[in-house]
This record gives sequence, C-alpha cells and structure tokens, in this order.
Amino acid sequence: MKTARRDEIVDAAMALAREKGLDAVSMRALAARLELTPMALYGYFRGKDDLLDAIVGRLLGLLPEPDPAAPPLERLGVLAGGVRVLAKEHPAVVTLLFTRPSVTEDAVVAVDRIYQALLDAGVPDAQVGRLERLLTTFVLGFVISETQGRFSEGNRDMRSRRALLGPDELPAHHRLGTLLDPQVDWDAEFDADLADLVTVIERAART
Repeated sequence: MKTARRDEIVDAAMALAREKGLDAVSMRALAARLELTPMALYGYFRGKDDLLDAIVGRLLGLLPEPDPAAPPLERLGVLAGGVRVLAKEHPAVVTLLFTRPSVTEDAVVAVDRIYQALLDAGVPDAQVGRLERLLTTFVLGFVISETQGRFSEGNRDMRSRRALLGPDELPAHHRLGTLLDPQVDWDAEFDADLADLVTVIERAART
C-alpha cells in the first residue's frame, strides 16, 4: 500500500514538473496538488531530495531491458537509445539524470546492466567504472542538449555567430564557414557519436 502511494506521489511530482517546470516541484506544492498536508508527504519521503531521487529511479526503471543474450555492445546501444526516448518523453525531469545520484533500486539496476555489458564485452574490471561514466555522460549530455535547447535552431545559427566578429577574432568559425550551416541530422549524429564511443570500449577490451 505504501509503495502504491509513493508511486502516486512520484506521478504527481512528474506531472507538476511537466506543467510548471522542475523548479516548481516542492513538498508544499506537491502536498497542495494532492490535497494533503506537507507533513503527510514525509511519511513517504524524507524530503525533496528523496523525492527527486525517486523520480530518477522511475525514469531509469522505464528503460528497456536489453536481451541478456544479445551482444554486449548491442545491449549498450539499446540502453543509450532508451535514454534518448525517455528524454523526449519526459523533458521536464530528464536533467535529474545528470544531477542526481543513482541510489534507488531501479537506478542501480540500470547502472548494473551497463557494467555487465562492459564486462561481457571484455573490458578489464578496472576500466569499467571509467567507461560507464564516459558513456553515460555523453548520452545524458546529448539528450539534455536536445531537449533543453542547446541544439535548437536558434542556438545553432552559425551565420549570426560569424556576424558578431570578423575573421581575426573568430578564425575557426570563418574558416569552417558554411560547413557549419547545414541542418544537422541528430539521429545520425547520435548514432555516429555512439559508434565512436564503442570503438573506445572495443580498444579497452583488447588491452
């Protein structure tokens, strides 16, 4: 019963974030939404940080579970693609994946699947932690840039950037010129970047 109530509270917190932004999520605002007293929420969560960690666990629990019999690098690709889907479906809370630790059961299980895939790929034990951080930092950075606007059309207007300063001040921008202007295929770029990271993992597995 308590688990069901906790799930209901997490649902409400995610809905509040979706409607008003993550900064609007507070124990007081959430209690008002649920028609409870703030103190009632503390029977389910120790505080806001505990609630935010539960949202992280919820998100990571939604990731697809790769087939354990599939090749390990394929499993990593499934998880990476799953994070990208999550980011597009839950843009209001996806930044929590970058800012909060993985401390809930669902979150820890998701990380363990990455560890296991790296081990199964032949990565030495001592390199697994570093490569997991490298992989997840890339994936999270990419998807947050997609959903939070860094990769938006306005932020990628290279012509406007070049117009701010001349070749002496922005030599690289002006040298690259129109090469920076075409519309980016973000699906293709994500896949290419992930493939580059896979080569790093493969190289580590051969050491």
